Amino acid sequence: MERILTGIQSTGVPHLGNLLGAILPAIKKSHENTNAFLFIADLHSITQIKNPEILKKNSLSTASAWLAFGLNPNNVCFYRQSDVPQVTELAWYLSCFFPFSRLSLAHSFKDKSSRFIDVNAGLFSYPMLMAADILLYDADVIPVGKDQLQHIEIARDVASRVHTKYGEVFKLPRASLNSQTNYILGTDGTKMSKSNNNTIDIFCDESDLYKQIMSISTSSTSLNDPKNPEDCTVFHLYSLISDKKEINDLKNQYLSGGYGYGDAKKLLFNKILKKFENERRKYNEFNQNPDKVESILLKGAKKASQVGDEVLNRFRKKLGFN
Repeated sequence: MERILTGIQSTGVPHLGNLLGAILPAIKKSHENTNAFLFIADLHSITQIKNPEILKKNSLSTASAWLAFGLNPNNVCFYRQSDVPQVTELAWYLSCFFPFSRLSLAHSFKDKSSRFIDVNAGLFSYPMLMAADILLYDADVIPVGKDQLQHIEIARDVASRVHTKYGEVFKLPRASLNSQTNYILGTDGTKMSKSNNNTIDIFCDESDLYKQIMSISTSSTSLNDPKNPEDCTVFHLYSLISDKKEINDLKNQYLSGGYGYGDAKKLLFNKILKKFENERRKYNEFNQNPDKVESILLKGAKKASQVGDEVLNRFRKKLGFN
């Protein structure tokens, strides 16, 4: 059975884009394939966040979201990245086999290279830690969005460089793209991202959620005029969480005219509340019981460490350290 692996940074409460683009597809795959490794990438988060209380809170929120959406920790390996120190050891080894010039072309660095004051060494070597996340567990398939494809390529590249010198050590992973949900629009019509400050937090209280939905940018088309559903962020988001009949009904409302964007936003708001009612309740239950979540993560880390030790020792022998 192929091993799938995916992770999500703990930079705050996962927003709707995270859920639809990464968490839900990964959980679905984990139901089909119990040989899954799913982790919270808190080590990656410290390239941006240095406050220990925030880091801890964010890890709890992220784990609670995964669990609320039906992740079964008894069927998969669900863990926090920082609880498996083998990953940082492997990241160091890999960084010694990868050219500086190639790392300088990584998106994670190039996007901020014009503002060197914001760039730390951790951000520069970020792809090596991500490669270690993948290669440490003999992962076969990595579900990613298009913006993460480069990291899979880098992981394969550095593994191949090791193989050229020492023979086969790692499995070469491949990416799995979800073309339907790899680009989720935010409230301003651009990709939903915390850095863009355009996210929708389905776990917040109803009044805050309502404000977020009502802030979605729309065109200036008047109430009575027909509207194009294809260029509307509200329709885009509604389509991602609704069935075919509901989508078609809303499309007809747009095309017929006499239906305002405010009405569509209220429809989206109510749809989110209804569709994610149980998940919102479970999220709050987990988030208010941190000891239970901690126990689940540590159990997963123990399993991840056992697998990581096997792969790391395999490499250490090649390097002459064992």
